[in-house]
Amino acid sequence: MKFGVFDHMDRAGPDLGRQFDDRLKLIELYERAGFHAYHLAEHHATPLGMAPSPSVFLAAVAQRTKTLRFGPLVYTVNLYHPLRLIDEICMLDQMSGGRLELGVGRGISPYEVGYFGVDPATGAERFAEALTVLLKGLTERRLQHEGKYFTFTDVPIEMRPVQQPHPPLWYGANSLESADRLAQQGCNAVVGMSAEGVGQFSTRYRAAWKALGRAEADMPLIGLSRHVVVGDTDLEARSAAKRAFALWYDALIHLWRAHGVGLPRQMIPAEFENALEAGYIVAGSPATVRDRLRRDNETSGINYCLFRLAFGDLTFEESARSVDLLAKEVMPALQAGT
Repeated sequence: MKFGVFDHMDRAGPDLGRQFDDRLKLIELYERAGFHAYHLAEHHATPLGMAPSPSVFLAAVAQRTKTLRFGPLVYTVNLYHPLRLIDEICMLDQMSGGRLELGVGRGISPYEVGYFGVDPATGAERFAEALTVLLKGLTERRLQHEGKYFTFTDVPIEMRPVQQPHPPLWYGANSLESADRLAQQGCNAVVGMSAEGVGQFSTRYRAAWKALGRAEADMPLIGLSRHVVVGDTDLEARSAAKRAFALWYDALIHLWRAHGVGLPRQMIPAEFENALEAGYIVAGSPATVRDRLRRDNETSGINYCLFRLAFGDLTFEESARSVDLLAKEVMPALQAGT
């Protein structure tokens, strides 16, 4: 079992400069606590994402850490020219000595991509072609491609990533059917479902992986992301989590509400108590958090336990306390199976 951190970088208050500074300090704590990787979302025109250019923030992460792996989860690939994104990927991997985790996707919000003039109806097709171009550009010295959305004729590629043939791929999965494709691609996955749904996904992924003749030891990471707040008592942790979750959820639905529609998938209940009961939020003392994570990890069959530790108006001190208690009293027990 490995442990990671997922971050929307949703708006935490009026002072964005302080938010960035506090988050970088928190990321330094993630490294010291032994987390495998830090994953940053990309969102635009919404308080859900105050780091709309992941490469800019991750360049700072590369300089503030030495061993922590990091990356976008995901780059909204349809908003980039492939040549520009190839350069950014190579730069980050070089600047970090080969620590980039490359998350890719087409973007879940039609409003966000629509603001950039991208037709959401073409999203899946455009993304598939763009990803093909990216992988060519990361692995070949000259780029040759002729497709529906992109054409490149003998473009020289001067930059190379440290990791060969390219940094590990990540994808945010929301359907069981995607397990087969992601296994074929050797792609790590973070699955946006309940623990039971993730369990079905991981079973299907492993079956597809085995059918390809690949070794269990080489299995990519399959992760489940949860909001996690750890405190000295259940009351303390749940009070902080409830307060912060309300603000985070308000940011989550911001653009959908502005357009008079609901979320396309009600994956996370709006009510804190319902989200807590369903395991989308895990909040409490170290013992409470440990027991709930152990139960859901077994149900989901994951090998990557992904936490959202800074969201809403959680203070730096509250998030840092969660990191400390996780590192000392939760993560070692989960790794040891005790």
